[in-house]
Amino acid sequence: MIKPVIFDMGGVLVRPENRNPRQMLPKKFDLSYQELSDLVYRTDSAELATTGKVTAEDHQQTILKDLNLPSGSFSLFEDEFWGGDRLDSHLIDFIRGLRGEFTTVLLSNAWDNLRHLLSELWEIDGLFDHIFISAELELAKPDPAIYKHVIDKLGQDPSELLFIDDFSENIEAAREAGINAIHFRNRDQALFELAEYLNLEI
Repeated sequence: MIKPVIFDMGGVLVRPENRNPRQMLPKKFDLSYQELSDLVYRTDSAELATTGKVTAEDHQQTILKDLNLPSGSFSLFEDEFWGGDRLDSHLIDFIRGLRGEFTTVLLSNAWDNLRHLLSELWEIDGLFDHIFISAELELAKPDPAIYKHVIDKLGQDPSELLFIDDFSENIEAAREAGINAIHFRNRDQALFELAEYLNLEI
């Protein structure tokens, strides 16, 4: 029987619902949308921040330097880059409804400022019984070690866990660890599959 339900953050609970701000921003730097996104998420600096080898602030300063922006101006950049991102209130309400009967878990590849964002920006830190952040663990999905860490900390057989993530490589790694997994494509699809796994009515 499934008890812990594990949610990814970015791309699942928070998504770019309005892409206009992020699509307009690259033009200022003569970059494509993908090039700017890669600069934030896929450089060596980003990987170091995701695995806790450097701080979020260190990585932010690297981004500013790469874009020839002045030090201390990251708040202006982030207002545009993440300006269209929205917390999915329907999914949040669904998770809130799981509390008590199921164990709610967050497992996110994120920098060391995520806890602050959970509590101060989105105010959902109390929504989860357990929070696992890659920068704090110095491990990131899809590394098998991060799934083993979560399994060990939850103290249950992996067959009793259910994991939701938007990256196929993270889903495949979870399944290889014996964890049930749902590949998030959109909210309706994910809620339908969650309801099936958990024997719930939506």
